Amino acid sequence: METSLEKQPYESTKEYEEYGGFWLRFAAYLIDSIIVGIPLAILSIVIFMIFFGTSDAFNTMISDPSYMETEMTNEEAFAFMGSYFGALGVTFLVNLVIAVAYFAGLHASKWQGTVGKKLLGLKVTDLNGNRISFWRALGRYLAMAILSGIFLIGYIIAAFTEKKQALHDLIASTVVLKK
Repeated sequence: METSLEKQPYESTKEYEEYGGFWLRFAAYLIDSIIVGIPLAILSIVIFMIFFGTSDAFNTMISDPSYMETEMTNEEAFAFMGSYFGALGVTFLVNLVIAVAYFAGLHASKWQGTVGKKLLGLKVTDLNGNRISFWRALGRYLAMAILSGIFLIGYIIAAFTEKKQALHDLIASTVVLKK
């Protein structure tokens, strides 16, 4: 069964003849997850340390172990929760900005793919083999992050489409090509 998106033409280039399959794309994503994930994890720890370092309740807990046996006052509890939610919010925003910059930025760049895709000889193009814009790359990334993760159905779809397109590829009208 072909969708209307799959019927659109694709002009092959000599260098890239095949579509990137699931396992090759999975390996590229794993490489990218390591490249982005490790620095983001370290940055997240630093953000939490900064936020909790300014909390008197946290400092008291660390300096006096017997403090944990006493009840916190409402003021201390609010200060602690404020630090926690503040750190959580800042960490979420920083992680989102860096992930969007990495994935959408590199997909729209001259490389036409992330470091993982580049290492494995893959590139992301529109259905005509052209480089995609940042906005299309952003839409593709957001579709991948939001929709494709649900029961992994967005990725499984790639096994049943002619051009090996995952759900986010179909939504963004993109294909992943292999050398």
